[in-house]
Amino acid sequence: MTDFLETDSGRRIAYVRTDGREPGVIFLGGFRSDMSGTKALHLQDWAERTGRAFLRFDYSGHGESGGRFEDGAIGDWAEDAAAVLGALTGGPQVLVGSSMGGWIALLLARAMPERVAALVGIAAAPDFTEDSMWAGFSDDERRRLVEEGRVEQPSEYSDEPYVITRRLIDEGRERLVLRDPLRLPFPVRLLQGTDDADVPTDVALRLLDHAEGPDIRLTLVKGADHRFSSLECLRLIEATVEDVLQD
Repeated sequence: MTDFLETDSGRRIAYVRTDGREPGVIFLGGFRSDMSGTKALHLQDWAERTGRAFLRFDYSGHGESGGRFEDGAIGDWAEDAAAVLGALTGGPQVLVGSSMGGWIALLLARAMPERVAALVGIAAAPDFTEDSMWAGFSDDERRRLVEEGRVEQPSEYSDEPYVITRRLIDEGRERLVLRDPLRLPFPVRLLQGTDDADVPTDVALRLLDHAEGPDIRLTLVKGADHRFSSLECLRLIEATVEDVLQD
């Protein structure tokens, strides 16, 4: 059943919590996705079968949470994740971040490493507002973004176009993680498909090279796409989470 958390920032965050043993697992979804996706539900099923605490939630402007998507930015969604982590869990948690959720997981790990038991990135997309969106804009799109405050781009995953705001780009620049030292003092597992058209393999390789930590590993899955939701990929996610739990 969906519950709601009212954050200190005044946002209403929808979440579903599964009780179980700690450390628990938190799923952080991607850009414009929600907590009812295949990977989140598969992990909830795994948690229920194994008696593990598990939490999935929607960022503000996503899914069942309050707010408009177009009003949000990376910092807002990272604040939502931090509020959920702080208010709804106790002790270190395993963060499982998909796509944008991988960036948000890294922001949480940088801000509160004591609350992170391990981190699993699935097609993690750190700094994508700068390195993918802004870098991929034409001169005309950059001009319109600056002058009009927004541009629209087609989406492979929805009939509605992506609305990209100037605030999303500007605010993302304040939260980049691949430009400064990134210490990850806990187990880190990065899962990446070689046929991912949204987050190229070189992003995963760059993150692997940039991050500092005693136990960081990257697994490439030949032929897997950005959804990373085939039965084989779901089983790999499950096995990877079990690996970092080590209990």
